[in-house]
Amino acid sequence: MAHTGAAGPAVSAGPAGPTDLLAAWEAGLAARHDGDRALLLHRAARPDSSGDELLSLPVGEREADLLALRRALFGDRMQVLVECRACGEAMEFDLDAGELAQRPRRSAGPLRVEADGWVVEFRLPTVADLAAAAAAAAAAGAAARTVAGAAADEAAAGSDGGAGTGLGAAGDSGTAGADAVGGDTPRGLAAGADAAGAARVAARQALLARCTLSAVRAGEPVPADRLSELPALLPEAVQLRLAEAAERADPAAELTLNVACPECGEATPAELDLTSYLWTELDAWARDLLLDVHLLATAYGWSEPEILALSPLRRRYYLELCADA
Repeated sequence: MAHTGAAGPAVSAGPAGPTDLLAAWEAGLAARHDGDRALLLHRAARPDSSGDELLSLPVGEREADLLALRRALFGDRMQVLVECRACGEAMEFDLDAGELAQRPRRSAGPLRVEADGWVVEFRLPTVADLAAAAAAAAAAGAAARTVAGAAADEAAAGSDGGAGTGLGAAGDSGTAGADAVGGDTPRGLAAGADAAGAARVAARQALLARCTLSAVRAGEPVPADRLSELPALLPEAVQLRLAEAAERADPAAELTLNVACPECGEATPAELDLTSYLWTELDAWARDLLLDVHLLATAYGWSEPEILALSPLRRRYYLELCADA
């Protein structure tokens, strides 16, 4: 019996105890989207908050909570692996979660942008807004796959209208669509890029429609019942200004690192996805902990609640005794 305990966190002092964290992990295994896992992790970070309260928080506040949960469970040292986009070199380095936690907090109150004859007031996106934007992006991807399939059918039938006009889908969900219009051929790659761009536009427009409080064009207010149409009315340049203003006002909402490659010297931007990072660590910890439970239950006949009630130090000591026996 060589297992001597999980090398994971001292979870006894975190925002949620081992039992709650295992429950969140179990539910997360069945989650269909990253947003569902993010909500489960956020509940572990704020166990006294309701689901509606968590969904109403600005995105940066959720990220700050997830970072605090990560520090409480696993400490400040975060190992990151990034591939250089120029030469392909694997770059591994450490981040200090304590330094990340000191990022500026979000701005309070509505935001205002004036550009190209427009004056737009809007609020920062919340977690619920982000989920709606993700759904809009997914719908745009599904539409793109439908168009790609139709284009592929026309091309296979010898129709001139199908050549080079299909849109592939971005990400894993778009594999079938990309294959249908040529896979790794130039046409297939271009189709995938077009679909990814369409998804980004759809997400941005959904956020704009949900978060706009008021808009004035050339001195004339846009009626409140037409604010949902704003994405079609606003020039692209103004939409980009709004996105930039939101990023400045809530810097914790997205963490992008610029990593210099030690081999070629090129800088690679890399976005740190706290939900995925924390979930990967929690998954490894949960599986190790369940192995601990199995070994101690077999050796001593204790129940799972009794084993989870032990501190990590005492649990490890009992496992070492089992290994020496």
